[in-house]
Amino acid sequence: MGIRALLSKPLASYIVHQQTKWSSNPQATQEKIFRYLISYARNTAFGKDHTFEQIHTHSDFVNLVPVHDYEDIKGYIERVLKGEENVLWPGKPIYFAKTSGTTSGVKYIPISKESIGYHINAARDALLNYIYETGKSAFLDGKLIFLSGSPEMEKKNGIYIGRLSGIVNHHVPAYLRSNQMPSYATNCIEDWEKKLDKIIDETLSQPMTLISGIPPWVQMYFDRIVDRTGKKIKDVFPHFSLLVYGGVNFEPYRAKLFETIGKKIDTIETYPASEGFIAFQDKQEQQGLLLLLNSGIFYEFIPAEEYFNEKPTRLTIEQIELNKNYALVMSTNAGLWAYSIGDTVKFISKNPYRLVVTGRIKHFISAFGEHVIGEEVEKAMKYALEKHPGTEVIEFTVAPQVTPPQGGAPYHEWFIEFAKEPDDLNAFAHDLNQALVKLNIYYYDLITGNILRPLVVTKLRRDAFREYMKSLGKLGGQNKVPRLANDRKLADELVKYSL
Repeated sequence: MGIRALLSKPLASYIVHQQTKWSSNPQATQEKIFRYLISYARNTAFGKDHTFEQIHTHSDFVNLVPVHDYEDIKGYIERVLKGEENVLWPGKPIYFAKTSGTTSGVKYIPISKESIGYHINAARDALLNYIYETGKSAFLDGKLIFLSGSPEMEKKNGIYIGRLSGIVNHHVPAYLRSNQMPSYATNCIEDWEKKLDKIIDETLSQPMTLISGIPPWVQMYFDRIVDRTGKKIKDVFPHFSLLVYGGVNFEPYRAKLFETIGKKIDTIETYPASEGFIAFQDKQEQQGLLLLLNSGIFYEFIPAEEYFNEKPTRLTIEQIELNKNYALVMSTNAGLWAYSIGDTVKFISKNPYRLVVTGRIKHFISAFGEHVIGEEVEKAMKYALEKHPGTEVIEFTVAPQVTPPQGGAPYHEWFIEFAKEPDDLNAFAHDLNQALVKLNIYYYDLITGNILRPLVVTKLRRDAFREYMKSLGKLGGQNKVPRLANDRKLADELVKYSL
């Protein structure tokens, strides 16, 4: 056993012990963070505009600070970009994480000197929890790859600007630098396909033990390796034992990934965002991700059905209910206040608080009042795949077809790129539809009332989603395909790739 693997075990024990302390006192932990955030930012421009000196309770906060999205704080962000200090948080942020917004174009999310450590340590702690639970630490002595965006950054008025994954790359602990891949020069390549080929050049001969990234881009890495070598991943990387992923629901990709690997390996799910590292999987055999209540973030939860109300209910951690969808709202030690990140979550445990990500608050289909959400279409896909063993899906998305060109009743159209098609596509579509009928009572009413006809599957040619993302300049890195939409913008583009 190498020195990294050996030393990780006592550190893992210490971290999990500290974690148990705050997770067993959730209300006190969050209250402490709330008071710190309000006190520390009282004299910022935002704090003065929202009279932070009058905020003593969460109720005060709700009354004085409305829920914001990026458009609401864009004016403050622009002031910071121009070099102004003490706007959202004392001083200036040390970074802006540059992200793509669905309605705002490019977004700039602040990362402060107080918040950056939580981004880094949460990723570390996810691995240490795994080591503590399983006793497996040998992967730390092999080569580790993080499929990420370029670490190159621009500097504007003293603030570095780059992709979150690239920013984090600059903070990889020194003890992991020597076994981190790919090389810095390769990581800086902007063209994803050229970068991927270079990554494969560098990693093929290496003892890879941990691979991390968003599942569709990990799959693309694996596919290129298989094409080049003619071998399963387990035969190329015999010591590969741990896959770390985040960004999307893993289930639609699981079968194809493990088939390409050629064996089952352990996985760790993480929930990082530019706004903060929110949760990670702390148990291999239990569902859900541990909500990080001690990471400089104060959380609020809006019942999903109230999100678009003028004054929605805003709950703190001790007020949430299990198995109910909430929009996630965050106030952070980087200067985001009652900020809606656009995700919906559902808690499946309170001791400790564990959640699952159920979708995006603005990503749904409700052309007829059905309000089908991401969690439901992914569960329907999982059900259909189980009913049709051997079928493998690379990627899919769903959109309404309100005015079918062929006439007749409207329907939901599922655009699916298969790695292995079902033997009977009509039966597969039927099972998808039946699953969705069971999952969503409004969809059931529309189908049984003949207002909607059963869903239609449109097959896409191989590499359709990759070609589409490439056409947008969003191939690789942290980019992902929306799972569903309430309009036809994406659907009308994907029709061009249909078989």
